[in-house]
Amino acid sequence: MNAPLKSVDSTPSVATLMQDIGLRARKAARALALAPAAQKDKALHAMAEAIRAAAPEILAANEGDVAEARAAGVTGSFLDRLMLDRTRIAGMADGLETVAQLKDPVGEVMSKWKRPNGMTIERVRTPIGVIGVIYESRPNVTADAGALCLKAGNAAILRGGSDSHRSSRAIHAAMIEGLRVAKLPEDSIQLVPVRDRAAVGEMLAGLGGNIDVIVPRGGKSLVARVQEEARVPVFAHLEGICHVYIDKAAKPAMAREIVLNAKMRRTGVCGAAETLLVDKDAPGKVSAPVVTALLDAGCEVRGDAGIQALDSRVKPAAPEDFGKEFLDAVIAAKMVDGVEGAMAHIARHGSQHTDAIVTQDKAAAARFLNEVDSAIVLHNASTQFADGGEFGFGAEIGIATGRMHARGPVGVEQLTSFKYRVRGSGQTRP
Repeated sequence: MNAPLKSVDSTPSVATLMQDIGLRARKAARALALAPAAQKDKALHAMAEAIRAAAPEILAANEGDVAEARAAGVTGSFLDRLMLDRTRIAGMADGLETVAQLKDPVGEVMSKWKRPNGMTIERVRTPIGVIGVIYESRPNVTADAGALCLKAGNAAILRGGSDSHRSSRAIHAAMIEGLRVAKLPEDSIQLVPVRDRAAVGEMLAGLGGNIDVIVPRGGKSLVARVQEEARVPVFAHLEGICHVYIDKAAKPAMAREIVLNAKMRRTGVCGAAETLLVDKDAPGKVSAPVVTALLDAGCEVRGDAGIQALDSRVKPAAPEDFGKEFLDAVIAAKMVDGVEGAMAHIARHGSQHTDAIVTQDKAAAARFLNEVDSAIVLHNASTQFADGGEFGFGAEIGIATGRMHARGPVGVEQLTSFKYRVRGSGQTRP
């Protein structure tokens, strides 16, 4: 199923290749913008079937990527993001079918009104056009990003990481099969066929005006480069400095379970808790079990004096531990002066990604949810729910922490723009 990689030996060749990809994506986007929902959904279901059928090939390709990563000395959370198994492949296929079941946003009338002069005006959802996605390690992004872009009527240009290129190619081949079944342009979802970093630079420059939005998914260095160099709009978050604040009115068992899940379910995801904040007035039966549970689960806790007093195994925290994305079984912890102190700490050290409060005090919860300026704020729930699938979006193309257009999980609706349709009966402006 895998098409051979094109041979590219020099930067000019990469530029030529990428410009061609951009032109073909723009042409495909014009066709997708007019494609009926049933045709797009047919493609998504066919892609799901093709991914399930290609599971042996995808696993074999992934084994090659993992072996290469291990030979390069890669370990820990990076390997976890790279590795695929049958459960994760099944999850990709299920995600495609979930996206197919979502309401098609294209053509939705968002609002409608009539002017005194008799004209009617509608605000209508439209595709953005061509979405460029640059990602590292996670090969499942190939399926998620391609599916979401397609559902929203956009063409996608996918540039997967060099570390996952075999896996991404195998997944992409299955998605192309789905496009063929539905008779949609195969250029609707293109995977950049070279590892050369110059391809990323070409995408950031916009491919001659043929990329409308860039979505980066990866480490801080990748996202920082994209945000610094991109000449087109970017949907992204730089870091996931996620906090869980345990209020004095928290239920002990709930606090323990939420913090343990928020930190340890998967330590390498952007929604993993990196800082634990504890109300200094919280009773020991609330605070101590949380810290002990983390330590017993193999998490290194770096705390201030108040946290250290709860368990002798807590290590002293350095100032730089607060505001750090560990992406590992390490958490910074600190005592704060109630919800006011928690919000001040988050404002100073957070990344406006995801922050949670655990409390039975409705007033404290309402204040936290209203005043913490993060893309996602939660009450009595784990930060690991920072995921488009968990929001009912089917999947996500990424998490955005900016304030323009998209914020939080970027799903189908966030991958649309809008236009105004105005209907008159001969009106002219005086």
